[in-house]
Amino acid sequence: MLTRRCGVLGDPIAHSLSPVLHRAAYAELGLDWTYDAHRVASGGLGSFLDGLGEEWRGLSLTMPLKREALPLVDRLSDRARLAGAVNTVVLEDDGTRSGDNTDLPGAVAAIRERTTTPLASAAILGGGATATSIGLALADLGVTSIELLVRDEARAAETLAALRAHPAAPEVSTRSLATAGSTVDVVVSTVPAAAQTPELVERLAGVPVVFEALYDPWPTPLAAAARDSGRALVGGLDLLVHQAALQVGLFTGRPAPLATMRDAGERALAARRAG
Repeated sequence: MLTRRCGVLGDPIAHSLSPVLHRAAYAELGLDWTYDAHRVASGGLGSFLDGLGEEWRGLSLTMPLKREALPLVDRLSDRARLAGAVNTVVLEDDGTRSGDNTDLPGAVAAIRERTTTPLASAAILGGGATATSIGLALADLGVTSIELLVRDEARAAETLAALRAHPAAPEVSTRSLATAGSTVDVVVSTVPAAAQTPELVERLAGVPVVFEALYDPWPTPLAAAARDSGRALVGGLDLLVHQAALQVGLFTGRPAPLATMRDAGERALAARRAG
């Protein structure tokens, strides 16, 4: 029997927890599948895909490949088309490639796991592919007003266009990151921990729900402040586990063991911090 291969691609990639999560899932499901990390730089995805054999079943894509994948797949899901980004490629038995985006439903599941608070307004720190996916998820959850807080508004043009194209037609605007405030229902951070200055954290202290897209380092300044004040906190590991569980389902056709995957991720992160 053919041993199936899957993997995660990106650059950098050594930090990725995806191998830990997927391997734990396959073991729990009794599947003798492999899943490894592969460093693929910008511009290299096409040649990597062309070199894959029939044993390959699925790929997880991270930066900088999510947008690069769009013209390289044969079929594109509606949510991947809306996001303008592919984080999942299913290699079908007939040789075709299906592109999907599990970040959107993964973000919805991660938020609703941590809070049932009605959300109408949001501020997103950063304007890249992750900001796009989470912003679209917020629109799915009923958010009608989204502010993109960025250093360079021109670099957020694709995200701005994608959010405005959501069927719910949320009101979307951009402002400088330096003007972040606490008048929204949820704040999402997709910026590095080093950019989370004490001043920024203080200005966001009144936001009731915090979504920190990073999982390492943890906690970031924003996450620590939310945790210490008892506010609802959605973490990067929440997002990673939920979107990875959806990928496992797409690759294997079977429900993913979410609790097993989360436990594996938590143990791996604890080992990193201890080391």
